Amino acid sequence: MDEFVSVGRPLPRIDSAEPLDGRRARIVWRGGTAQIVDLSPALSSHRLFIPLRKDEALFKTMRVSPLGDALEWDDGAELSAEWIEELALASLDNAEFRNAMDVLNMSLDGMAARLGVARRLIAEYRKDRPIPPSVALATRYLVDQRRKAG
Repeated sequence: MDEFVSVGRPLPRIDSAEPLDGRRARIVWRGGTAQIVDLSPALSSHRLFIPLRKDEALFKTMRVSPLGDALEWDDGAELSAEWIEELALASLDNAEFRNAMDVLNMSLDGMAARLGVARRLIAEYRKDRPIPPSVALATRYLVDQRRKAG
């Protein structure tokens, strides 16, 4: 029998990956979407990743597995595309943040009030300040709720 049964959405696949500073990576997903993802929460979660946390040269050996279902390193460590996709939800670059504010039709003051942070921080997130995972997740939630509301 050569039938495939599929349930749910397809597994994420990575087309390419580029190591960046701070244990971040530029991930290009199949379909062309590119994201900068902070891998440090995953790399901090298991002792297998200690060498990747400590050795910059080893971290830069990052490559995509042949099936695109994981990142691999020369020491044999690998991180699944599913895990990276989960980390990507907590990542938001400055352009995405500006776009989210446009989608939400929010001013600096309005976004600051919704996220419970200072207006000055919102202005910095719109420019070039790294966006913390908690702010990224909250922003994605607000955008999702707006889209659901129509």
